[in-house]
This record gives sequence, C-alpha cells and structure tokens, in this order.
Amino acid sequence: MGGLRVAIIGAGIGGLTAGIALHRRGIDVAIYEKAHELRELGAGVLIGANGARVFDSLGLLDDLAAIAGKVSTMAMKTLGGEPLPGYRPAYPMDRTYPLHRAEFQRLLVSALPPGTVRLGRECVGAIEDDDGVRIDFADGTQTRADLLVGADGIHSVIQAAVGVETDPVSEGIMAYRGLIPAARLAGIYDMSVWSMWIGPGQTFLTYPVSAGAMLNVVASVPTNLDIEESWSAPGDITELAAAYTHWDKQVRQVIATMDHTFRWGIYDRTPQHRWSTNRITLLGDSAHAVTPNLGQGANQAVEDAITLAVLLTHAHPADIPSRLRTYETLRIERNRQVHNGARVAGELYRSTTLSPNQQSEGIVDLYDRLELATYDAERVALDVVERESIGKVVPMAIPVIHSGTGS
Repeated sequence: MGGLRVAIIGAGIGGLTAGIALHRRGIDVAIYEKAHELRELGAGVLIGANGARVFDSLGLLDDLAAIAGKVSTMAMKTLGGEPLPGYRPAYPMDRTYPLHRAEFQRLLVSALPPGTVRLGRECVGAIEDDDGVRIDFADGTQTRADLLVGADGIHSVIQAAVGVETDPVSEGIMAYRGLIPAARLAGIYDMSVWSMWIGPGQTFLTYPVSAGAMLNVVASVPTNLDIEESWSAPGDITELAAAYTHWDKQVRQVIATMDHTFRWGIYDRTPQHRWSTNRITLLGDSAHAVTPNLGQGANQAVEDAITLAVLLTHAHPADIPSRLRTYETLRIERNRQVHNGARVAGELYRSTTLSPNQQSEGIVDLYDRLELATYDAERVALDVVERESIGKVVPMAIPVIHSGTGS
C-alpha cells in the first residue's frame, strides 16, 4: 500500500479493530500476536452503541449482528428479583451486541487481508530511533515500522518502551464466568433478555451470545485473593452456588445448569497522563485498563482504534509525533472519565447502604454523563482534523471484506 508502516502488538479486539480501520485508510499494517493459535478463550463481551457506531462505519455491523445474542430487554433487578425502580438501559436495544469473544475475534481477523495477523510472534521489546521503531521478538527476529502500537493488554510489554509501567489495581472483586447452552435453560431463562441482579457486595449478570445459542454468566463476588486476570483459571461450582444461596430463584436455577466455571480477577490500572513517545503508543487495556462494571473495556479500545486511524490518514512518518499527541489529547480524558465511572458503577451496584431508588438514580445519571449511548469517537476525531487541518481525510477506498457469520 505504501505510506506508513504500522506494527500492532496484540490481536485482541482493540488491536484487530485498529488494524481494520488503518487498512481501510490505505495504511500498511502488520499485527503480531504471541499466541500460536487464536484459541477459544474468554466468554462474553458487550459492544454497546458507542462501539457499534465504529463497526457500522467499518462496514461490519451486519456481521456483528449475525453472531450476537438477540436482546430485546435489559432488566436490572434486586437480589430478590424485583425490578430496580426507575432503571433505564444505557444502550438502545437495537444498538447492543452481546458477543462470544472468540467468535468476535475470528470475525475481525476475517475482515483483514490474509497474512496481516502473524501468530507465534512474542514481542519482548522495542527501541525507537529517528527512522522509526525496531521491534524485537522472543525467537530472535526483528522487524521495523514507522509506528508501533501496543495493544497487548493489561500486562503490556510495550508499556515499558513508552515508560508508563503501572501495576494492576484490584477492585477486591473476583468473577465466576461461564457459558451455558440455551437448551438447558428452557423454562428457566428467556434468551432475549439481558439481566443483572445487584445486591450488597456482589452482582449476577447474564446475557445471550452466539446468536442466542449460549448464555454468558458473570457472577461477581468479594475476594481478598490475588487472582490473575484470566478467563481460564478453574472455579468451583459449589462455591459459586453457595455465594448466591439467598438470591432470586432464577439466579439459583441458572447456576444449577452450569457444568463448570472459570475465575477472573477484576483489575484496572491507574489512569496515566501520557502513553506515547514520538513513534510508540498504546491502545486499549495496555493504556487504560478499566473494570468491567460498565461493559466498556472493549468499547474504549474500539474508540481508541478509530481515533488513531482517523488521525493517521494521509500521515507521513514525520507527522507521527504530532498525530500521537493529538491522539492522547482526544483519548486520555475520555478514558479517565470511563475508568472512574466504572469504579463508581461497581460501588453503586454492590452498595450496602443505598436504597434501590438511590442505586437506580445513580446508575442512570452515570450512564448519561458518560455518553455511553451517544459518544461518536470517529466524529470527534474528524472534527479535530477539520478544525486543525490535520491532513486530508477522504472516504474509505478499500473494499469492505465481509466475513459472513464469523463463526
């Protein structure tokens, strides 16, 4: 393609979305992933209206809809099963896409040219110079790029190259996660409903994925254990059931259908004031890991991806430092607000002192202030480009590659 050469470390949702958005704008992209295969790890991930807007722009929204759970109602309940008074969903139902993470990842890979994603390439370091970035891999090989994007998660290797290493911070919560075949839930659960039960110290979240074939379960409970941020650490169904003995009958029935569960420690990172050098930057959890209380981790990575792609359109290597400064300006405060909002949401959900009415009012106000349904990251970036005359942005010239169902 010519022009910029961009290397992305990490083939998660943020890295893949950035790769697609950059490729659509004529930028040469390579994505390096340390895993030797994209395995069936993870469970559910929610793409809300702010993330869906980006995938619509990329021509992938129909593909997303094909693999998403079909949600018609969001229900927020007390632990006894009563509706939370005055609750209003953060996202419109027709712009909410509950997805199986592995299916979503495969869809995004299929939207890139073959060979863009390079597996088994573990990045161990990067050195920046006047001509670009040298990237070192565990197998002793090297490559070069004009720009390096670290999209390698909460334990990012690229953080060290940027000089903003921070430790994960525990929320004092762990989650039991699991997937249940819909056939087991007949007469127990309506697979068109996203449900969340909130109670003192803990929550229970369920929503359909895999076009309604599976129910995703996330049960969050207090912990003082040092649990790794992993979707594959085994959990104990008996312990899970014991944590919800006095909760709504439907919660207990759902747990009773589960064969196994995984434990997931809930962590974020302290927001940073910068995450770029002249030719290296961060994206998604590597820059601003958030707790999952607002379902915004993936959506914030997607907002980062489209922002960076807009700002790099028609850029030359000499433009990269200034474009990265603009990227930080547009994203850091937005991410800080969502990070802090996610912490507040967890406190509201698991409050031991607030009434249901107070919880509902606080949750709805938080959703509105963060613009979870209305924020348009691409438009924000385009406005800056137009106002400050940063390059010339033209409509996408690369044909959209549709991926079918992605499964």
